[in-house]
Amino acid sequence: MSELLEKKEDLIRYFQQGGKPRERWRIGTEYEKVAVRTADCTAIPYSGPGGVEDLLRRMAASFGFEPEDEHGHIMALKGERAAITLEPGGQIELSGEQCDTIHCAYAEFALHVRQVIDISSQIGATVLGLGMQPLSRIDQIELLPKVRYRIMYPYMARMGTLGQRMMKQTAGVQANLDYCDEADAIRKLRVSMGIVPLLYAIFANSPLSDGGLNGYHSFRGHIWTDTDNQRSGVPEFVFRGDCSFEDYAEYALDVPMYFLIRNHEYIDLTQPPGLTFRQYLARGYGRERATVDDWTNHLTTIFTEVRLKQYVEVRTADSQPPQFMLALPALLKGTLYNDDCIEAAWDLVKGWSYRQRLEITDAAHKNGLDARVGKIKLQALGYELLQIAAKGLERQRALNKSGQDESIYLLRLMDLVRGGHSQASLVISRWKGEWNYDVGRLVKGCAYEAESIL
Repeated sequence: MSELLEKKEDLIRYFQQGGKPRERWRIGTEYEKVAVRTADCTAIPYSGPGGVEDLLRRMAASFGFEPEDEHGHIMALKGERAAITLEPGGQIELSGEQCDTIHCAYAEFALHVRQVIDISSQIGATVLGLGMQPLSRIDQIELLPKVRYRIMYPYMARMGTLGQRMMKQTAGVQANLDYCDEADAIRKLRVSMGIVPLLYAIFANSPLSDGGLNGYHSFRGHIWTDTDNQRSGVPEFVFRGDCSFEDYAEYALDVPMYFLIRNHEYIDLTQPPGLTFRQYLARGYGRERATVDDWTNHLTTIFTEVRLKQYVEVRTADSQPPQFMLALPALLKGTLYNDDCIEAAWDLVKGWSYRQRLEITDAAHKNGLDARVGKIKLQALGYELLQIAAKGLERQRALNKSGQDESIYLLRLMDLVRGGHSQASLVISRWKGEWNYDVGRLVKGCAYEAESIL
C-alpha cells in the first residue's frame, strides 16, 4: 500500500526527496519513433500481423525482452536496464537507462536501432527519423487498447482541437536530469523552460503530416499549443525569482486528474465537472484517499514543456534521425550539469518578457531557425547554445575508449545549425525538390539506417 498523503507539505517533500549529490547525477533519455508500412507508407497498426504488437512479440523472442501485457495485449518490453514502451498511436519508445555518460546512452541506443531495424524489416515496416507521421490521418491510426489512453483520448477532444493529433501522430525525444536540492531543481527548470524556443528551432522535424506540408517547421510543437492548456505549455511562475517546489506543487494541485489506479485497474476521473488533485487531497474520491503513487501518476499527466518529478524532464524536441537523437541529452547535460554553462545559457534568454517567450516559441514552431528575436535569428542563438553545451561537455571530461569527450554527439548538429538548417528545413527542401512531393521517396529518405547513428 502506497503511503498516504495528508497535506501539501507531503507533496513538496516528494520533490525534496528527489535530490541527489552531484556525483550521483545521471541522465536518462526517452526516444520515440514513428513507423510506417514500407509498401504504402501508412502508419503501422497496433494489432494484427505486421503491427506493433507483432513487432514487440518478435523482439521479445529474438532479444530476450520480457513482455508486459494489459488485458491480454503486449504493451511494453522489459529489458535488463531499459524498456521498450508504446505511445497512443503505436509510436515505439526506448525508455533508456539512467546513464553516467552520453557514451553509455550511445551504446544502448545503437543496439536498440539495430534491433528495431532488424525486426521492422521482418514485418514490412520502416522506422522514420521524423517527429510526426507523414501520411496517415488520425482516423487512420489505431489507438492502443490501453485503458490509460482510452480515458485520455475522448478527454483531449473536449480540451482542445489538436490533442488527439498529439496522441496518435507525434514523436519526440526527451531527457531526464537530476538535481541536488530545491534551488538547483528550480534553476534547471527555469533555464530549460527559458531555452524552449531554441530547442524547438534546433530540433524542428515535423513539417509534414496528412500527406503534405503543414506550414510549420515543428507542427508537433504547435500541436501542444491547443492540446490541453490546463496542463501544457510554459507556466509563467517558473520565471519568478522566488519560484519554489511549493509553486510547482500549487500548479499541479489545480490540474484536473485523469484517473486513479487501484489493483492495476484504472478509475476514470475525466467526466465533468472534473476532480483536481487539490480536491482529491482534501476529500478523497469515494473510499479512496490520496497516496504517493497517486501523486506520482498525476505528475505524469502534466504536459508542460519541462516538467518536474523527482528529476527534471525536458520534453520539447521533435524526434530525430538516429544520428541526431543523442544531441538532445548531450546538449542538456553539457548545459545544465555545469554551473558556468547553465548561467551562460540563461544569459541568452533571460531578458525576454513572458509574452515575448510565448511569441518567440510560436515563431519557432512556424519558422524554425529563421524565426527572429528582434533582428537576431534563432539560428544564431541556437548555435551559441550548442557551443555552450559543447564547452560544458569538454569540461566534464567523460571520455570514451577512443579518448573522445561527449561533445562528439553535438558535432553534426552544430554543423547543421551553423549552416542555417534543421531537419525540418532539409525535409521541406527535399520534399519540394528531389522527393518531388512523393511520400514513398520521403520514407526512403527518412528511413532509419543502423550505420548512420554516429
